[in-house]
Amino acid sequence: MRENQLKNLKESFRILAERRAKITEDPLIGRLKETVKNIRENSTRNLEKLLEKAEESFQDNDIEFYIAENGEEANHIIYDIVKDERIIAKSKSNTLTEINLVNFLEKKGLEVIETDLGDRIIQLTDDRPVHPTAPALHFNMQEIADIITEKLKVKVEANPEDIMETIKADVLRKLENVKVGITGANAVAAYDGSIVMVHNEGNIGLLSLKDTHIIVFGIDKLVGTLEDAISVAKLETAYATGSRVPSYISVVSGPSKTADIQKILLKNMYGPRRVVAIALDNGRSKAPLECLWCIGCGTCITSCPIYNVVGYDFGYNGYLGGRGVAFTNFIEGERASFDAGIYMCTLCSRCTITCPLEIPIADIIEEVRCQVQRAGYRLDVHKNIIKNIKETGTPFKGGNLKDSKWTSNV
Repeated sequence: MRENQLKNLKESFRILAERRAKITEDPLIGRLKETVKNIRENSTRNLEKLLEKAEESFQDNDIEFYIAENGEEANHIIYDIVKDERIIAKSKSNTLTEINLVNFLEKKGLEVIETDLGDRIIQLTDDRPVHPTAPALHFNMQEIADIITEKLKVKVEANPEDIMETIKADVLRKLENVKVGITGANAVAAYDGSIVMVHNEGNIGLLSLKDTHIIVFGIDKLVGTLEDAISVAKLETAYATGSRVPSYISVVSGPSKTADIQKILLKNMYGPRRVVAIALDNGRSKAPLECLWCIGCGTCITSCPIYNVVGYDFGYNGYLGGRGVAFTNFIEGERASFDAGIYMCTLCSRCTITCPLEIPIADIIEEVRCQVQRAGYRLDVHKNIIKNIKETGTPFKGGNLKDSKWTSNV
């Protein structure tokens, strides 16, 4: 990441931290933290049961339900639904980034429109997101204005209102021809068959009213009840944006329907005639339960000293910072985790201190490092240290401890 982008990112993180600090000191948020921690611990321990219950509840609610073992399977399920479309639209979703859905569909000849403002900016630049809820924080106002002028061929002034209105107008024009909306989910209530989505821009509301609404979520998003799901959404919002509640909390529990004419059930009133839910495993069933507690607020990366120095190079495909590179191991394997920066982490645990659920990320990283090391992926400096110990008995060249008991097992 360029130096000026890192500077922009640090300043944005500083503003986020100040905003977050004001609300997280509230005793109500403190109690909510404890509630959500219990919810996530119980949910991750009972994922198989919750998944079975979700399938039953979705069927009762007339929601089509699929379980995808990996990203490739999820992408093909989606393509089978949208293959006759020319253009589709999506909301911000780390899960959709994880499975590379946009690239997959574009290779199939479909146009995919990002409706979130930050993600649309990223899409126009071919860059990578830097935060799970604010993907374009590393661009300043003038850079964004220049990007829009170049890509959309519209002259826009470097002020936030003009930027927002220009991108909004462009997205709304494209949405006129869209029949399929694809979103992620913040939490999924297995017993109610309800999917909870948080947004401030209103874009998910627009997508959820298209003829077909596809919702993709990791199995780790499952909780028991709708009340549990709302609690998760509220805590995520507090830590992600410093707001007590988001502008919108959308709850989808089935297709659009009415029974206002002699109690005859009719579908496809104002909203979708078809709702499809896809639960993605993609390595989650192999991950430590603590790694699945994450609610996606992004607090860990704003406090991470490494991320503040190198940016998204410390992360993988939307999953950023220490938890992201550890999680990568279960999604893509040891090589991907190595490339994502598993050895960059200082194990300082600032991420755990600031995490609302106190996820022990440093402990998870140490375990993943052992797996990565056993798979044969080491930094050159580590290889040199091992070589020196074997040859000289010390990590440094020129030592004389070659036959020491300390080196006998190296």
